[in-house]
Amino acid sequence: MTFPPIPNNTLPALSLVKSTLPANLDPASVDAKAIAQGWLAAFRQVVSEQPSPDAVVSLFVPASSGAQVWWRDMLALTWDFRTFVGADAIRQFATDRLSGSAAQELNLHDIQLVETASDITLPPVYTPASPDLVWIQFFITFKTAVGHGSGIIRIVPVGVSDLPSFQDSKNWKAHIIYTNLEGLLDHPERIGALRDPRPNHGLWAGARQKEVECEGEKGKPTVLIVGGGQSGLEIAARLKVLGVKSLIIEQNERVGDNWRNRYDALCLHDPVWYDHMPYLPFPPNWPVYSPSVKLANWLEHYAEIMELNIWLSSTVQSVKQDPETGKWDFTILRKVKGPDGTVKEQVREFKAIHHLVMASGLGSGVPEIPSIPGQDKFRNNGGIILHSTEHKRAADHQGKKVVVVGACTSAHDICADYYHNGVDVTMFQRSSTYIMSVENGWKVMFEGVYDENSPPVDVADRLTASFPHWASIPLNQGKVKQVAALDKPILDALHKVGFRTNLGYQDSGFALLAWGRAGGYYLDTGASGLIAEGKIKLKNDSQIKEFTERGLRFEDGSELQADVVLFATGLGDPLKRVGRLLGEDLAKQCTGLWGFNQEGEILGAWRDMGIKRFWYMIEIKAQEEGLLGKRYSASA
Repeated sequence: MTFPPIPNNTLPALSLVKSTLPANLDPASVDAKAIAQGWLAAFRQVVSEQPSPDAVVSLFVPASSGAQVWWRDMLALTWDFRTFVGADAIRQFATDRLSGSAAQELNLHDIQLVETASDITLPPVYTPASPDLVWIQFFITFKTAVGHGSGIIRIVPVGVSDLPSFQDSKNWKAHIIYTNLEGLLDHPERIGALRDPRPNHGLWAGARQKEVECEGEKGKPTVLIVGGGQSGLEIAARLKVLGVKSLIIEQNERVGDNWRNRYDALCLHDPVWYDHMPYLPFPPNWPVYSPSVKLANWLEHYAEIMELNIWLSSTVQSVKQDPETGKWDFTILRKVKGPDGTVKEQVREFKAIHHLVMASGLGSGVPEIPSIPGQDKFRNNGGIILHSTEHKRAADHQGKKVVVVGACTSAHDICADYYHNGVDVTMFQRSSTYIMSVENGWKVMFEGVYDENSPPVDVADRLTASFPHWASIPLNQGKVKQVAALDKPILDALHKVGFRTNLGYQDSGFALLAWGRAGGYYLDTGASGLIAEGKIKLKNDSQIKEFTERGLRFEDGSELQADVVLFATGLGDPLKRVGRLLGEDLAKQCTGLWGFNQEGEILGAWRDMGIKRFWYMIEIKAQEEGLLGKRYSASA
């Protein structure tokens, strides 16, 4: 995909905001709480007590400094995911939502500073982010007419030159404000003290089976979720504790088969601290990097423990939406195994289901294989063409020559597996790849956020979300340079054999590649060393022209012999999956799925997709309770 234009994202460096830190300042001596309280008192006045858009803007770093300012809201004040960039956009947002009749309807109030740590908050802290950048970060809580929210604010000193001016909260201005809807008033999650208190003697199993079967009008689900991988399970778990009944339709025979059915060597490249699921975190002895089959078994365990309603070996046969109500009619083909082991097919119909959620993965579900001439010629001579989704184990191809087309995560994993199983393997690299070792990269990028000593994952997730994607670029650029310096030995070794690398989009590493492309990078767990040592062969000096009877011919006339050509080239546009399920007419109404809009917000995922009552994630409880207000969207 192509990225939209990136706005000015200059950080409020001390040199830009005309500030000099007091001599011999001890960071531990900074009274972050007092400064945050002073700033928040002024903020409370201009957004709640006496709303004034111009006064709101005056609390941010002035535009004359050249530094950029940001306000990111997730549902709390806009019923959307919005990032307002710069003084003019923030002023317009404050005018439209925080003043006049809109402010009365929103009723933003009870804005409080969080002074102590909790499962979702941290106390105020003074942070020297770099020699030329400092901020005070603090959490807030607030209420609106329909819900309660949290926020994270970062303020920087502007125009200070001595200790008295440094300590005066009037000289601290906002760089980033983040506001987030945590929950709905009078509709809390049914956990902790609100869990079911009643004894249950002999009734649970029957009631549970009845709930799963979804029989009758009263038993039908409010939400139908297509896809029972980790996202579908998490959505169902969230809805369940909110009192919203859902049913997951999963095509595989077992929960977790989306991981079991991939190649045997698959292991997560992000660590356990980043992967916890709601309400049931991984145990403390869980390995840092999860093998795919172990993760698959965990998902199956999670679904059972959380009592999620799932129909396995089931597919959606037809979907129809009522154009007026937006509700959905479904025909489901379900395969059910009886007590004697025989499998019978059932056709079930549901009418007027309130919501449809797609939780079916990043891609289209169809392997993306480039159209290269001569494939039949290669196959007719005994050649094998596979996509990475069809590959199971390297041992299947012992004694053969294999070419893997692609140079990102799956390609590296599969090539390494081939090497370790004694198979002659060559990686064909079509374009440059961002390489970061997990050993050095994760520590630099996420130390103190996602690691063994980090705050609770709910705090870490909020901290991460509080940095708008475009705002994070300059911060990540510095960290990416640090990682590259630490990874210099392996990067130099890769360059020596001709492997092409980059530093990610705008030199910001893998994060934007992950959200924007779902590819383009490899978090190195060992395959880079095999390439550097020549154990995995490399070809990248010309593009593929065609298949031959014995392999591949390239545009420069060179050839590679191969018995197997495996394409590790992704899964294509996820909107194609939407089109197959809903039909092309409805799919064309979608605003997009993955990638970024002009504000740097991710398209489609976790938010409105442009089709009534159709979601890729959730925002459902508010609509069910009649609390969902008018959406203040980027197109408004």
